[in-house]
Amino acid sequence: MLKRKVPQAEVARELGVAVSVWARQLAEVNGAVGKLKGRPLGRPKRLDAAQCELLSRALVAGALQAGFATELWTVKRVRAVIKREFSLEYSQTGCWELLRSLGFSPQMPEKRATQRDEQAFVQWKRKTWPALKKKRAASAERSSS
Repeated sequence: MLKRKVPQAEVARELGVAVSVWARQLAEVNGAVGKLKGRPLGRPKRLDAAQCELLSRALVAGALQAGFATELWTVKRVRAVIKREFSLEYSQTGCWELLRSLGFSPQMPEKRATQRDEQAFVQWKRKTWPALKKKRAASAERSSS
């Protein structure tokens, strides 16, 4: 009844009890719940929206632009950029969560030799590989008969 905003006097008359203690407890609980609902969960963000935007731009611009030897972004490199640009240190997990909140996802680079000749590879795959497969099939046939 108190939650429905029925006056204390009316509740006391109807139930035949003193209601002031209940009303005070209900007010305390509602105040505590209101305080809990008003606060965001977890640690507060350490980078504000403008800093997050700057970090996103740096990541999109590339690791070479940020001064690294290759174009590959790693958590270690992102942490180094955050420390250099914003004087904040993030843990590896915290950095992962920050990257995820900014919309980045883990990517695996293709494992490919940098000196690979793409045309030679295509040529080998079209001509040499089928010839090798034919030889292998023919030798397997001979050995089974």
